[in-house]
Amino acid sequence: MPFPQLTVDDTFVRLENELALSWLAGRRGGERTLTRDEASGQRPRLLGPLNFNSANRIQLLGAAEVRMFSDDASLLPDRFEYSLEGSTDVFMVSDGLEPPPGLIALAERHGIALLRSALRYSELLKRLRHELTRALAEREIVHGVMMDVHGTGILITGNASVGKSELALELVSRGHILVADDAPEFSRIAPNTLECRCPPLLQDFLEVRGLGVLNIARMYGDAHTRKRKILRCIVQLQTVGEGRLEGLHAEGDRMAEPSATRTILGTEIPERTIPVAPGRNIAVLVEAAVRDQILRAGGYSATRDLVEQQSRRLRAATPTNEQPT
Repeated sequence: MPFPQLTVDDTFVRLENELALSWLAGRRGGERTLTRDEASGQRPRLLGPLNFNSANRIQLLGAAEVRMFSDDASLLPDRFEYSLEGSTDVFMVSDGLEPPPGLIALAERHGIALLRSALRYSELLKRLRHELTRALAEREIVHGVMMDVHGTGILITGNASVGKSELALELVSRGHILVADDAPEFSRIAPNTLECRCPPLLQDFLEVRGLGVLNIARMYGDAHTRKRKILRCIVQLQTVGEGRLEGLHAEGDRMAEPSATRTILGTEIPERTIPVAPGRNIAVLVEAAVRDQILRAGGYSATRDLVEQQSRRLRAATPTNEQPT
């Protein structure tokens, strides 16, 4: 899936209240687009302070930059090592400062949005980077049901009719939280960190075979749904008899550590496969798998613990003058 794009107009509407923004000049620049996609060539970096050396799509000005560019001569093209009007989509002034008159004229002349924020420069930079990272992150939709189980984000996957929605409904009835059904959307918001968001049209809804579409928030309360969650684990449901059950321990290999992963947006996520068969309580197994994954993330392995205890017991039972065979 290609990187998302935001027009400057969309960005202003999205962040106006969050960043206490006002639009001062360059209204024609509202149709310019912001994106993190670098496939089309050497694009300027997305965000940074206005200076003579480094191009930024969004040029930030704090008190130091406002003083530096207060003289109209400082904005002459030959002062810059790049094309200021060709690479810039937004000028943004922090601290409620008055922008230099020459910058206002340049913004109007070239159709570059000139915005002002009431936030301090450091706070503006932090919040703007955070919001744009989320809004412009690469995205992928993975079929399944995203849940929050014991505070851990898990994606339940499997073939059609394997029982994903029924399992999600049982987990909700046990006090867990629905994030997204059918088409959870994932974005990489940081290295090795995937965030799942529910498409707005699907928020709070779960489709269950035989029951139809259910509104979980209305049935169980708002506390049983949420809009987004970090993905930590994938649970693959597989019907017994569907061929080889990937990730399951074969007979004679029950002490092996689970090591299966699935790659989404270049990020490897631990995956556990649970066989589905009549009489198995899948909800309990999922809860146990999540608790085990939490322990493993903290460095504890029940398998390794058991092996070490057995080794200690064998060493204690072996006479010191005899070597174990």
